[in-house]
Amino acid sequence: MSQMTNGVACPACELLHGEWSNTLKIAPPVPHDPVPHCLRPSCQDLLRRWAMEERVQEEVPAAQRTGGHHPVREGEVFNTRYQALCKLGHGAFATVWLCQDMRRKKHVAVKVLKSREGFAEAAQDEVALLRCVSSMRKKDQAGENIVCLLDDFRMIGENGFHVCLVFEALGPSLRCLMGNYAAQGLPLPFVKKSLQQVLAGLHFLHKRCRIIHTDIKPENVLLYGRDKSLQRLLPDTLDCNQRTDLRFKGPGGDLGNRLEESDLMSMEVKIADLGSACWTYKPFSKEIQTQPYRALEVLLGLDYGTPVDIWSMGCLAFEMATGERLFDPQPGKYFSRDDDHVARIIELLGRIPPQIAFSWNKSTKFFSKPGALLRISRLSPRSLHSVLAERHNWTKHEVTPFTSFLLPALQYAPERRATAAQCLQHAWLSAP
Repeated sequence: MSQMTNGVACPACELLHGEWSNTLKIAPPVPHDPVPHCLRPSCQDLLRRWAMEERVQEEVPAAQRTGGHHPVREGEVFNTRYQALCKLGHGAFATVWLCQDMRRKKHVAVKVLKSREGFAEAAQDEVALLRCVSSMRKKDQAGENIVCLLDDFRMIGENGFHVCLVFEALGPSLRCLMGNYAAQGLPLPFVKKSLQQVLAGLHFLHKRCRIIHTDIKPENVLLYGRDKSLQRLLPDTLDCNQRTDLRFKGPGGDLGNRLEESDLMSMEVKIADLGSACWTYKPFSKEIQTQPYRALEVLLGLDYGTPVDIWSMGCLAFEMATGERLFDPQPGKYFSRDDDHVARIIELLGRIPPQIAFSWNKSTKFFSKPGALLRISRLSPRSLHSVLAERHNWTKHEVTPFTSFLLPALQYAPERRATAAQCLQHAWLSAP
């Protein structure tokens, strides 16, 4: 829910609107691009004050910094109940710890936010969304496809008050898993099964909870096993925290980078990280979604709704199946990352009709009056069918049903885009 310039989030907006969340990400976070200056005066002022604070605090030990991270120590007990075992992940505004719930004798993940002023209010937005999910899942089993908030509390530390969120402990993300399959993608039966669970989760969020996730991507889809024998195949958390790849464990030791397909098919996935989610009737920000998964209407400044999650799901589906991002825009000398993103969309999906392009707030940012792109003149059109057949060596028998599933999720007009329920009914998902 942050303001962005060329697709990079403004941390001041993230603080004010509660976008950042690193819930249960076991793999180390990918370093971000340099943060640009947001255009909002309030954010510019906040960033200047932060910069001054950081210069002053460079000479102060971390444990004494007001407004900073809580200096968690292994073995520390939160709220007289949760004992910290090891760090699972960290980000600019929070750390996530694997903990032992001493009351229920099981592992949980505790997200500890920074104590800086404003985080408490942002955290309460996330808690409200998660509580809605918890309430609705009692009425609909599809809610099991969303990560579960177990508890929340505040604690006082050396740097001030911290809001803490307690989640069920899950496994690594799809990003971590996909890193071991290189450019060939994940096995298609697992892709289909995972997408069924993601879509069931999105249908639950959209219809039951009236929530837009706004950040569907591989990092926010987590693996888990329902039985204890399968849990042992997942890497231990310390190992995965130290590595960017994922190596599975077995009775004889390391199983290598890949599971047997039968074991992989026994795994489930859940949607995680509602830190940037919003209500369908109350969007928190115009600028949402991680760049490669950002819907066209968001790029061009249109009011958005639940169809943005379906666009992201389409991008996720392609990436899982091929090992390559559907859109991976890059800035150039004379054009921005957003310019390149719009150009890549047009190359793959065709010309944006003028009645759509010029109905949106930022149309003049990208298009000249005749409808041509302002800063990119040479395009290389290609169809989704040709990309799969020529670049990824898929057969016609494989390409046709997959493109039939994918293209309705990538319709330019949000009102014509397939819903989660419609995607779930597609024959490709249920085909062997």
